[in-house]
Amino acid sequence: MSKKTIGASVIGLVLGAVLALYPLDYYIMKPGSAHDVSEYIEVAQGDHDDDGTMNLMTIAMMPASPISYAMSYVLPHRELLKTEDVRYEGEDAEEYNVRQQKMMTDSQFNAKYVAFTLAKKPFDVTYNGIYVLSVLDGSAADGILQAGDEMIRLDGQPIEKTEDVVSMIDAYGEGDTITLTIVRDGNELEKSVTLAPLPGEERVGIGMTFAGNQSIETTPDVTSKAEDIGGPSAGLMFTLEIYNQLVDEDLTKGYNVAGTGEMLLDGTVGRIGGAAFKVVAAANDDMDIFFVPDDLTDEQRKEHPQLQSNYEEAVEAAKSLDTDMDIVPVKTVQDALDYLSDLSVKK
Repeated sequence: MSKKTIGASVIGLVLGAVLALYPLDYYIMKPGSAHDVSEYIEVAQGDHDDDGTMNLMTIAMMPASPISYAMSYVLPHRELLKTEDVRYEGEDAEEYNVRQQKMMTDSQFNAKYVAFTLAKKPFDVTYNGIYVLSVLDGSAADGILQAGDEMIRLDGQPIEKTEDVVSMIDAYGEGDTITLTIVRDGNELEKSVTLAPLPGEERVGIGMTFAGNQSIETTPDVTSKAEDIGGPSAGLMFTLEIYNQLVDEDLTKGYNVAGTGEMLLDGTVGRIGGAAFKVVAAANDDMDIFFVPDDLTDEQRKEHPQLQSNYEEAVEAAKSLDTDMDIVPVKTVQDALDYLSDLSVKK
């Protein structure tokens, strides 16, 4: 092989690698698949002898490369999203992943809370301070705190809920130094932060976004293995699966039940992203029933007349599919339970 041929081959390989791997400022979203929730959630001594299944739905989200960007215009069921439409302002990739995992953790907390409330089973909630989601560039905490830190004390005073931090910070001013006790990678650390104006604002603060960091102990115990799933959208199906294992009956009645929706503490099923892609995934995996949030109020429809509910998105997506799957709108988890209660056993 001549040197010229070898050189051309090397250039071709390098170019191919660049086209395949070079990250663009886009994400590509496509349908994922259905996953039996009982593989992720187990209630101790629970009812596991069911004929059907409860299934959570996933979507695949990946950074775009030049090749995948081009292919998204050719392959079916692909959507290009700008990075700014996926991540919060100033949020990097690591902070985005931390936020997704935190939403999943909160989703499981809410699912246990709601399911055990419905089943009238005992549980205890403990508030463990706050969870740092992101740190603002150029803020007082920049380079000191990081996403994933658990903040448990401020100047020695215990932090329980998110509102505690706000009220504590109000007692300090610009230039004051505070000591934050955090847990990072299982280790308790103390970090000093000198308060300064938040980037682009006159308001003084630490410079972070955060969420509550609560835990729940239930009787019977619930074991969860959902670390690889991010976001809040499995909340409804987690709730239904936990409740199904708590009660001595088969809610599925032999059907493959799928669904999506954030589970809120009051039992409301909240809006999620990618509803249409999850319908495609559910149809591909031969689901019989698909629960989807009917999430828009009359007031929201008046303010945003062009906005579709998740249910409307799902129905529109199903029209192009060869599926007999029933798409069921739900506003609350009780709507889903009522629908299952009225079902006849699958023959």
